[in-house]
Amino acid sequence: AKRATAARALDAAMAGELAPLKMERAVFSTALTDAPAGPEGIDAVTFTVATNPGAPAGPLNKIASGGELSRLMLAIKKLSARQGQTMILDEIDSGVSGEVAHAMGKIMKGMGEKRQVIAITHLPQIASKGKSHFKVYKEDMQDEVRTDIRRLSNEERVEEIAQMLSGAKTTRAALDNARDLLEVE
Repeated sequence: AKRATAARALDAAMAGELAPLKMERAVFSTALTDAPAGPEGIDAVTFTVATNPGAPAGPLNKIASGGELSRLMLAIKKLSARQGQTMILDEIDSGVSGEVAHAMGKIMKGMGEKRQVIAITHLPQIASKGKSHFKVYKEDMQDEVRTDIRRLSNEERVEEIAQMLSGAKTTRAALDNARDLLEVE
């Protein structure tokens, strides 16, 4: 009974999270079916989704594309996180870009108001929303490869985001775009 109540609450909450993630017409649902008694109880829990109007709902792992999975996972993590809890999001933005990446970045920024959010990303739209920006890099030593991390200054941050936009050859347009991304809410 508690699982059924929690499933309905999750479904209702997820409905409110999908529109900002550019999935306004998707339907998320939690299916509970009977299962043999075990340590997890007597229910099998399956998340289902219909990502397109008129399309049948099916198990999340069979229906959702990579980008849709990323967005749904972000919504679930946002809803399940407790205030004060540190969230580590390792490339949760896989399979998305452009407007969706911007929307996900805004959501992560909002999550960061009540908890620490550490996001590992290669997307400038996400990186530009952080309060702090760290660069993880590798150095090839003679006998080993060393991984290190350092916090970027404001100007280094502009350059890093510009490189995310244009690659190794940073253009004036990429630098201007990086500054715009850092100023846009």
